[in-house]
Amino acid sequence: MTPSRTAFAALLGKDLRTEIRTMRSLPAMVLFAITTFIIFRYGLDRTTLSGSLAGGVLWTTLLFAAILGINRVFVSEQEEGGFDAFRLAPVDRTVLFTAKAAALFIYLSVLELIVVPTFAVFFLPQWSGLLPLILVLVGANLGFAALGTLISSMAVNSRARDLLVPLLLLPLVVPLMIAATGASAPLLEAGAPSYEEFGTWLLVMGLYDGIFCLVGYAVFEFLLED
Repeated sequence: MTPSRTAFAALLGKDLRTEIRTMRSLPAMVLFAITTFIIFRYGLDRTTLSGSLAGGVLWTTLLFAAILGINRVFVSEQEEGGFDAFRLAPVDRTVLFTAKAAALFIYLSVLELIVVPTFAVFFLPQWSGLLPLILVLVGANLGFAALGTLISSMAVNSRARDLLVPLLLLPLVVPLMIAATGASAPLLEAGAPSYEEFGTWLLVMGLYDGIFCLVGYAVFEFLLED
C-alpha cells in the first residue's frame, strides 16, 4: 500500500473511530432532521406530501442537518494540533482533503439511512420512489462532501466558524439543491414515479460534483498552508 493510501486509511479510520466514541456530529444531525420533520408535519397541517413539496421539505432538512456536520469537519485538527502534525508528515497534503470528504460522505449516508425512512413514514403514502432516490442521495452527498470539506477548511480557524460556514456554503450549494429537488420531485409524486427528467438532473449533479471535487483537490494544499 502506498504512503498516500496508508495515510488516507489512517485519517479516515481516526475520524470514524472518534465519531463512534464521542458522537459529536451524527446524533445532532439526526435529532435536528427528525425535529424539523415534526415541525413541517404540524406546521403544514398535512399528513402526506408529494412531488416538489415533498422534495423541498426533504432537501431543506438534509441541507441544514448537513451544515451541522460540516461545521465540525476540521474541529479536532484545529483543537488538537492535527494540522501541524499533518504538515510534518511526508504525504501529499490532498490526502487530508479526500479523507475528510470521505468521512463527511459516510456521515451523510448514515444520516439518510435513518432520516429518509422517517420522512417516508411521516409524509409518503407510498414508497415506490425510494429505491431510485438512492442515486440522487449519493450524488448530493458527493457534492456536499467536496464543497463542505473545502468550505470547512477555509472557516475552521475563524472565530465565527459557525456563522461563516453557512454564509459561504449556502450560495454555492444552490445548484446542487435545485438538481436534487428536481430529480427527487417526480420520484415522490403520488402514484407511479416519473423518470422523464431524472437522467438530466443526475447529469447536472454529476457535473457539479466533478467541478467541486476538482476545485477542492486543486486548492486544498494552498488552504492548508495558509
